[in-house]
Amino acid sequence: MDESLAKIRHERSVKDFPGLRLEDDEYVEFAFSRAKICLLMIFMGTGFGLALILLAFLLVLMGQSMIDEMGQNFLFIILAALVSAALIICIIATRIYNGNKLFITNKRAIQMVMDSIVSKSVNIIDLVSIEDASFRQDSLLQNIFHYGTLRLSTVGDETTYTFKYSDITGEQLKAVTDLISAAKKRGRKKKAAEEE
Repeated sequence: MDESLAKIRHERSVKDFPGLRLEDDEYVEFAFSRAKICLLMIFMGTGFGLALILLAFLLVLMGQSMIDEMGQNFLFIILAALVSAALIICIIATRIYNGNKLFITNKRAIQMVMDSIVSKSVNIIDLVSIEDASFRQDSLLQNIFHYGTLRLSTVGDETTYTFKYSDITGEQLKAVTDLISAAKKRGRKKKAAEEE
């Protein structure tokens, strides 16, 4: 790639992804997040929970026509607490969803995993170290909504990095494997040049 184009892509990547700490000649090729169906399930679950809370509240009010004002105020406080809890859970789940990313640069794979609000990890793998990249779908639901698990296996200690609920396409997987192959070729050329 032309050096000036690589510099432009690097500057653009630094601007678009400020938290990545990219090297001088490194730029982002792909940015993967979790499948959109996961976000839809979060919102549908929250909506269903809110509907159940409101339905239960209405049934209690209809069944208790003789509730005094103090009893009604207590029920409204319980309703407000349950609705607030459901909304807070939705916000936390959305934050966790947005905290899971996989970036493939021209040199490395950077995986950001967030399992809970307090549990975060970052895995960085040089593309040269990746032995195999594969995508797996295990269920009918995954096949219908086109998401699954992306696996990156490393050379040597045979560590496997997984990115679950990914909606990577076959073309993107091929492009990632092509990037890995290109990185390995550059590594072999560099090693051969150093040995001479």
